[in-house]
Amino acid sequence: QVQLVESGGGLVQAGGSLRLSCAASGRTISNYAMGWFRQAPGKEREFVTAINYSGGRTVYADSVKDRFTISRDNAKNTVYLQMNSLKPEDTAVYYCAADAQPWRRVTPTTVQMYDSWGQGTQVTVSS
Repeated sequence: QVQLVESGGGLVQAGGSLRLSCAASGRTISNYAMGWFRQAPGKEREFVTAINYSGGRTVYADSVKDRFTISRDNAKNTVYLQMNSLKPEDTAVYYCAADAQPWRRVTPTTVQMYDSWGQGTQVTVSS
């Protein structure tokens, strides 16, 4: 399995921006789709966005579409999440995850399709 470490979380006012990073080690992630999920207190972990192994296809949850952008740099073995126009309801712990299968044709959007997870980074948006 790959080891994933998220960074970049913090406290921001509504309307602000944050950029999360997910650094991978242990193996290359260039053959794997990567995703971001989030979990707010008392709620289940939910899908935010994912990018396929080549970076040519992305999928977003409706709640973050047009505000968040996922990208990847396979040379750096790193995935990013640019979050703009943040809202208080975006407050959660954000997790990076690696697909369980390489070269998957469908960009994975469910927790069960990922088998490697980071420890999470807290994002708090104040109103």
